[in-house]
Amino acid sequence: MPHPATGTPAARHRPRAAFAMRPAAAAALLDGPALAALGAVCEPAPLPVLDDFTTDRARSVLAETEILITGWGCPPIEEEALASAPGLRAVVHTAGSVRGHITEACWERGIEVSSAAAANALPVAEYTVAMILLSGKRVLERSHDYRTLRRRENWLELPDHIGNYGRTVGILSASMIGRRVIELLRPYDLPVLLHDPYVSEAEAAEMGVRLVGPAELFGRSDVVSVHTPLLPATRGLVSRELLTSMRPDAVLLNTARGAVVDQDALVDVLREGRIRAVLDVTDPDELPAAHPLWECPGALITPHLAGSQGNELRRLVDLAAAETGRWAAGDGFAHPVRRERLAFLA
Repeated sequence: MPHPATGTPAARHRPRAAFAMRPAAAAALLDGPALAALGAVCEPAPLPVLDDFTTDRARSVLAETEILITGWGCPPIEEEALASAPGLRAVVHTAGSVRGHITEACWERGIEVSSAAAANALPVAEYTVAMILLSGKRVLERSHDYRTLRRRENWLELPDHIGNYGRTVGILSASMIGRRVIELLRPYDLPVLLHDPYVSEAEAAEMGVRLVGPAELFGRSDVVSVHTPLLPATRGLVSRELLTSMRPDAVLLNTARGAVVDQDALVDVLREGRIRAVLDVTDPDELPAAHPLWECPGALITPHLAGSQGNELRRLVDLAAAETGRWAAGDGFAHPVRRERLAFLA
C-alpha cells in the first residue's frame, strides 16, 4: 500500500520479537543466515536468548515483545511471563510440539501459535521410508554377514520374502508424519494399510490407502510403522497381542514415542526371533546400558535421530521466518496450532 504522503510503498511492519529457548538450541539454530532471515521479517531483541522468564532482563525484553520465537527448552509461558509481555500476540515455535511451553494462560490471552512440526515431519518420514526399504532387503543383516564371512551369498537362492515388491506396509495413525510417509511411499510397489479411528473411508481412499482395524494392520503387514502421538489413550497401544500376531519376519518400526509400544512384550517377541524391529525411540528415550533390548536379535536401535538434525535445522528456521513474515503482513499462520486440536498432537 503506497505511503499517503510520498506515494512510495509503505514499509512492512516488522514486529518486535524475542527468542526463547535453551542456549544450546540457540547455538544450533540461530547462525548468521538464520538470524538474517528472521531479521528481515521482525526486529529481534539482542542475544542472548531468554531461557528464564523471571529475570530482570527477561521482563525488560518481554515488555517490548509482540512475537516470541521459541525453540527447544523454552520455559513455560505462564501468567507471570504474560504479565511482563502486555503486547505479546503470537508465538512461532522452531520445533514440533508446543506442549512444553504453551499454557492455558496463552490460549486464554488469545495468543496465536505456529509450529514447525510440518518441517520436522519430513526428515522423520524420510528416515521411515529409508528403513522400510532397507529392512525389505535385509540390508543391515546381510551386510553384517558379508563382513563376517567375506563372501557373497547366492542371490538366486534367497527366499521370496526378501525384497520390496508387493510388500505390505501398515501405518499406525495418519498423523502429520504418518501422512507424509504415505505420500513418500506412492512411487513404490508397496500396498499401504492404515489404522486411524479418526480417518474416514473416503479420506483413506483419497490418500490411496486401505483403512483397516488394528488386528488386520498387524496381522497382514510386512512392516508396521508407528506414528501415534503419546497420549493417555495410546500408552501401550501396541500391545503384546498385536505384536505376537505379526507375520514371521515382519518389522515393527517406531519413530513416534517409545511408550506407545508395550516394550516388555516387544523384548519377549524379539527374543523369540519371529519379528524384527527398527526403533528410533524407546522408553526411556535413552536406554540404560543393561536394558535387554540391546541384546535382542533383530533389533536396530538408533539414537532418536530421525527428526531434524544438522543442516535440516535450517528448514525449521526457514519455516519460522516464513510464518513470522506472514503474520507480520496480516496473512495469518500457514501452520497454526489450534487449541482444540492440542489433545491429539504429539
